[in-house]
Amino acid sequence: MQLETDDTAPIINRLKRAQGQLAAVTRMLEEGRDCKDIVTQLAAVSKAIDRAGFAIIASGLEQCLTSENPSMDRKEMQKLFMSLA
Repeated sequence: MQLETDDTAPIINRLKRAQGQLAAVTRMLEEGRDCKDIVTQLAAVSKAIDRAGFAIIASGLEQCLTSENPSMDRKEMQKLFMSLA
């Protein structure tokens, strides 16, 4: 299953933001910043990555449901979805 380019653009942007946030977490650790600030930033990175994963799965589900020849069966899609849970 290939995702549509229109669907991937916002996902790519979200992942690039998460990449920047992760770099900030690394910098914060190197600088010896407050633990609370680091954990808060790390939680934001985790949430951004999770949302990107869910967006990918949602796009895949939509394509599978509208496709006449689905390349993934229901069990495979469930397995992907549960891998993010």
